[in-house]
Amino acid sequence: QVQLVESGGGLVQAGGSLRLSCAASGRTFSKYAMAWFRQAPGKEREFVAAVTWSTNYAYYADSVKGRFTISRDNAKNMMYLQMNSLKPEDTAVYYCAASNGALPTIRKGLCDYWGQGTQVTVSS
Repeated sequence: QVQLVESGGGLVQAGGSLRLSCAASGRTFSKYAMAWFRQAPGKEREFVAAVTWSTNYAYYADSVKGRFTISRDNAKNMMYLQMNSLKPEDTAVYYCAASNGALPTIRKGLCDYWGQGTQVTVSS
């Protein structure tokens, strides 16, 4: 079992930055791929970024590539999402997730554990 808690959300102006954190507790955090998703009001949840457990390869949705950076610190059981050049369309609840699966299943949202989410609001 893995418990995930997000933090770091808030209100920021367009062009600004935020850093989201995901604290994991439970066993074998380092064995899971970790990912960020987001869900805007009235929209479906969408994949944002993922990082593997073994090789630290990172993958991004096209909409955030070049602006967001995902990272993890297995020693601290933490994952992060550095978000730069934020846009109003980045406004959403952001969720962290842990998965035993491969990237194709992660991108579909088929993850094993989910956090409760943290709100990010970008004003224009």
